[in-house]
Amino acid sequence: MNMQVNLQLIQILEKTISPDKNELLSAKNFLEQAAETNLPEFLKALSDVLVNVSNSAVARMAAGLQLKNHLTSKDKATNVQYQERWLQFPEETREYIKKNILCSLGTENTRPSSAAQCVAYVAVTELANGRWGILISTLVGKVVTEGSSETDREAALEAIGYICQDIQPGVLEHQANQILTAIIHGMRKQEPSNHVRLAATTALLNSLEFTKANFEKDTERNFIMEVVCEATQSQDTQICVAAMQCLVKILSLYYQYMEPYMGQALFPITLEAMKSEHDQIALQGIEFWSNVCDEEVDLAIESQEAIDAGKTPTRVSKHYARGALQYLTPVLMEKLTKQDECDDEDNWSPSKAASVCLILLATCCEDEIVPHVLPFIKENIESPNWRLRDAAVMTFGSILSGVETNTLKTLVEQAMPTLIRLMYDSSVIVRDTTAWTFGRICDIIPESAINEKYLNTLLECFIKGLKAEPRVATNVCWAFIGLSDAAYEAAETADGETPQTYCLSPYFEYIITQLLETTDRADSAQANLRAAAYEALMDMIKNSPVDCYFIVQKTTIVILERLNQVLQMEAHLSNQNDRSHFNDIQSLLCATLQSVLRKVREEDAPKISDAIMTAILTMFSSSSSKVGGVQEDAYIAVSTLAELLGLKFLKYMEAFKPYLFMGLKNYQEYQVCCAAVGLTGDICRALKAHVTPFCDEIMSTLCDNLSQPTLHRSVKPQILSVFGDMALSIGTDFVKYLPVVLEMLLHASRVQVDQNSYDMLEYLNELRESVLEAYTGILQGLKGADHKPNPEVRHMQSHIGHIISFIKAIAQEGDMSDSIVAISAGLIGDLCTAFGPQLYPLLEDMTINQFLADGKRCKASRTKSLCSWATKEIKKLRDVPPAE
Repeated sequence: MNMQVNLQLIQILEKTISPDKNELLSAKNFLEQAAETNLPEFLKALSDVLVNVSNSAVARMAAGLQLKNHLTSKDKATNVQYQERWLQFPEETREYIKKNILCSLGTENTRPSSAAQCVAYVAVTELANGRWGILISTLVGKVVTEGSSETDREAALEAIGYICQDIQPGVLEHQANQILTAIIHGMRKQEPSNHVRLAATTALLNSLEFTKANFEKDTERNFIMEVVCEATQSQDTQICVAAMQCLVKILSLYYQYMEPYMGQALFPITLEAMKSEHDQIALQGIEFWSNVCDEEVDLAIESQEAIDAGKTPTRVSKHYARGALQYLTPVLMEKLTKQDECDDEDNWSPSKAASVCLILLATCCEDEIVPHVLPFIKENIESPNWRLRDAAVMTFGSILSGVETNTLKTLVEQAMPTLIRLMYDSSVIVRDTTAWTFGRICDIIPESAINEKYLNTLLECFIKGLKAEPRVATNVCWAFIGLSDAAYEAAETADGETPQTYCLSPYFEYIITQLLETTDRADSAQANLRAAAYEALMDMIKNSPVDCYFIVQKTTIVILERLNQVLQMEAHLSNQNDRSHFNDIQSLLCATLQSVLRKVREEDAPKISDAIMTAILTMFSSSSSKVGGVQEDAYIAVSTLAELLGLKFLKYMEAFKPYLFMGLKNYQEYQVCCAAVGLTGDICRALKAHVTPFCDEIMSTLCDNLSQPTLHRSVKPQILSVFGDMALSIGTDFVKYLPVVLEMLLHASRVQVDQNSYDMLEYLNELRESVLEAYTGILQGLKGADHKPNPEVRHMQSHIGHIISFIKAIAQEGDMSDSIVAISAGLIGDLCTAFGPQLYPLLEDMTINQFLADGKRCKASRTKSLCSWATKEIKKLRDVPPAE
């Protein structure tokens, strides 16, 4: 770009912080236009502005910001596009910009360094593609070279920090030594500049994952730990906090190497940090011990699993939390007394962190924590000072999760009268903490909550709590969920049957009325109260006994009326806030509707189904139907109704069909797509053969979905299951879809995933389960219910070998869920009844025999009986001579 244009660009960049709105807008438009006209030249011009030290600080900062915004994006998909776009630029353009931004490092007099960010975002793209090989050594040189300026060192370390934060794992591993050399050089206590030390400490925090090899070597690890521990003692708070963050992360990543440092350094440093009056330092000290507990709980589980499997655990707990317990609890309880009176839900304070740490310590150390906290609780729970009362209740609520049941029962029953009194405390903070503690009691030791000695007075204080401040009422709603679950579980019933009555029956209608009133409170948007009240309402309905059924019916009508009232509000929405509130209520009402429908009796469903479908169709046809969350909840409500109505759902299909396909084609919002796919399976099961006229369109849409590369992986298993549901419903009419469906199942059964990724292994199990379900549905649908299989089952013949190989492959891998074993066994049995003795040579196999024998020893009765049935069916084949 020529000098004239460059001068104009500088003036425009300086206007990006103008207080004049018109100037701001015109600057924004100019920059957008320049980027659209010729992006590579525009970025070159911006790099010219950034590198020129005679330009104003404002222009240089704005140039750096513009460059950064065209190099990276917080949105993952956009970020990938930007990276690909950068790599498409001509090489001379990229080299020109890289030279400028690298030369800009250390020349700015503003913080943070714009050049460091630009270097980092270009580096993340280039290094991952094997380019810009000299960068890391250049940055390291700027840090370690004798006589390097403070700004050079700081900016280079900042750039290293940003790169480490965003780079893909593995890309920098071979340069970890160089990077670590620069970082440790900048962190040393001999470093005169605190700015440099801070940049280095932050860079270390971001690089800890890929310095694994350095932590495995004693001498290097000792040096790193020494430098980090020294940095925690810095008088500069920011350095101290960053160094503490490093210790927290090191503990999580390298727990097994921490023994030499724990007693002499880590314990005293972190304990001192916890006591600090500076919140950020105290938070890191507490976080360190929360992480220790997390690690040690995981190690205890790993150890138990190894012992159960007859193996030696690979890693063992060093029980640091137990050793530190007596020193940590007094400091944590002291922190609990430093509550913030104007509590902001989003404000993470040492007081809140201390509560979480106590919960984790109790989980980790179990009963051992009780003697360390009980004196504090007893001494302060009725103190005249509200801070001490609150801290005592918070301590009590926090330790519940780890304590052994008998000890816990005694503690809770002794505390019950005091806790009920504290629900009427003059301090809202104490009432809030007490309500939260009751939520924990109802969740962890529910039998104490429904104890008839206290139930009446407990319910009285809960109902009063529903009318209290939103934060208190929200915790009461949570307590109602635990209470309702406990009451239902305690009711005597045969397996799976709804109890006739339970201990909350006399109060049920009043509780439901109060919860409905709570959802309608004018302040119910605060502290997530509306959602909490609806959730409690749903749980009460879900757990309702037979003698409360008439209240369930009444509630269904109330929810329907509310849904219709809400739908009429749409025309009067004036702003985005109103619309968001409107959508939330619709979602909650749909979710509640689903909950009450699950309890409605089959004979009562047709009386209300027209009104429900009318409301849902109105919702889908309104503009709110564009909102994913609303759609998802609406589809789930329709699913429940279809399940309840069975064949009677057919009369709604024509009107509902467009909205079903709208959801099936919503690839962008995969949760919505998932709900629509699940609903499709429910409709197939409900309508049976009557779904046939809709199947061509459904099948075409589902196959399109599977071929979409952008479709979220979680939808795919659901679609495969629907194939099974449809085949079971329409029987031999499914034959025309077989070639394409069997091909897709073949492909899905061969999917391999990264064995080290828990998420991917979980997905693989889900996928396999769906493939097996689909094969089962198709096979059962084709062979029919008659004793003699339908001849159409021959269409599966060519796939039998693959299906059996697939089951064998799953069996050989081991570590299967009960449901996969059950479905596999059921499928083996179905294959036997469909194809007869010709199958025997394929099934007379050690792997299959062992797989079924193991399944017969399973605890789950369904799995056990299906494995027994499959074994009998194979034996029958052995005893029948094959046809000539």
